[in-house]
Amino acid sequence: MTDLDAQVRDADIDRWLASRFVADARLRADLIALHAFEAELMAIPSRVTQPLLAEMRFTWWAEQMEGVFTGVARKGHPVLEALTDLVARHRLPRAPFDALIEAHIGRVHGEPHDLDAFYVGPMQLAARILAGEGYDAALADAGRVRALIQTGRADEAKALRLAANRALKALPVAAFPAAAPAALRSPDAPEFVKRLTLVAAAVTGRI
Repeated sequence: MTDLDAQVRDADIDRWLASRFVADARLRADLIALHAFEAELMAIPSRVTQPLLAEMRFTWWAEQMEGVFTGVARKGHPVLEALTDLVARHRLPRAPFDALIEAHIGRVHGEPHDLDAFYVGPMQLAARILAGEGYDAALADAGRVRALIQTGRADEAKALRLAANRALKALPVAAFPAAAPAALRSPDAPEFVKRLTLVAAAVTGRI
């Protein structure tokens, strides 16, 4: 297991498990690099006690995006090196990365979750890595289902799931691992339950 792979497994078991359904090793590593970036951001509030210090760290990441998107990786930083490489090869857009960092800064200051920035944008980026452009609309509701589950709004997620599955019919099989975590209805479920749920989702193409 690579360092980034282990980092994602520890930080985000749901998406790590979903990434196991990506057969191509290079694409799976690319997906892991994206999730490792997200894991770095998620870890910041637990590493510092003051909002100002957290904001400074998020601002540092925001500043690193210039190098990521101009192809100048920060040497010696595995996440930034991997991110710079995958952004160039998959021609990923910058806006979702900037929006995610801004959403984290907002949370530091007590603002409500920006669900699209935290969940929809990253899911759409994951699908671009796996299957190219053109599937953002197909994933929007699936991303929101995942967001609602993760923020304790299970009833709203249930109400949206039918529309999400209709939209996912336009998603190619290769991109389904990007959407698959939305099939997990309980963040606290045991790992073996999550594995079985993801298998069922992958077989049916539904979340």
